[in-house]
Amino acid sequence: MPSPTSHYPTFQARRAALSAKIKSGSIVIAPGVFEMISAKMADTRDFDALYMTGYGTVASYLGLPDAGIASGSEMLNRVSQFATITKTPLICDADTGYGGLLNVMHTVRSYEQAGACAVQLEDQEYPKKCGHMLGRRIIDSADMVQKIRVAVETRDDPNLLIIARTDARTTHGLDEALRRGEQYARAGADLLFIESPESIEEMEILGKTFDTPLVANMVDGGRTPVLSKTDLQRLGFKLAIFPTTAFLAAGAAFETVYSHFKVHGSSSNVETPLYDFQKFSQMMGFDWVADFDKKYSKADAHNNIS
Repeated sequence: MPSPTSHYPTFQARRAALSAKIKSGSIVIAPGVFEMISAKMADTRDFDALYMTGYGTVASYLGLPDAGIASGSEMLNRVSQFATITKTPLICDADTGYGGLLNVMHTVRSYEQAGACAVQLEDQEYPKKCGHMLGRRIIDSADMVQKIRVAVETRDDPNLLIIARTDARTTHGLDEALRRGEQYARAGADLLFIESPESIEEMEILGKTFDTPLVANMVDGGRTPVLSKTDLQRLGFKLAIFPTTAFLAAGAAFETVYSHFKVHGSSSNVETPLYDFQKFSQMMGFDWVADFDKKYSKADAHNNIS
């Protein structure tokens, strides 16, 4: 009996679709997914891509801050599971590559084999920090250029996108971030991710500076203005990621529900909207389980009669 995911596009097909979409000129909107329920839910909405947020994944998987604590192996485990249970192209945060050049090679190769359609690497020192926190330190740009070259040369599938992120803006200013972006583009990055521009004017400068497709990181409550899809496309961005929105909404719902339990001792009259239980179970695959049980229970009965 085929598995629930047997009809999903191959990883190669997903990578080809995302690469073509980025090259088409229209902006790709990628909502953040941070654990398996959010991934399954977002996967039903026919987005062009999903974004495996490092912040949210570390928080949901380990209950810890996104501060270089999660290992490459732990993050690879999440990449594999996200890619297995979804059909939408998956953009994956790979932090600093988890070490030196050999580590970058291993990370890119492993992420590709696990189903990633794009791999994001950043120029922070290890251990890294969330991109909208202060105190981030960056490595020499020449070292990051080498990481990008290794990443590009490591991939087997030419449609695997390499995203080069610089965190230079917050500590070293916009000019240094622009200089690094130009270097990373020359090194072969498919997309540039200039983290934390602090105004619409700075975002306009980015769009006018680079021909390489640009990533907009729309962090609710972060350092960059959160703009509409139309405005982002007008400014020249080709990929907009929304890493925090879903888990902040989930956090607010958790707080309301658990506070209601504490006060009332029951879910009766809880104010938070609840997803339909039967619909939720269907999304998680219980209909397939029922069909599986029905098929093989009949087979067992037939074999017992024989």
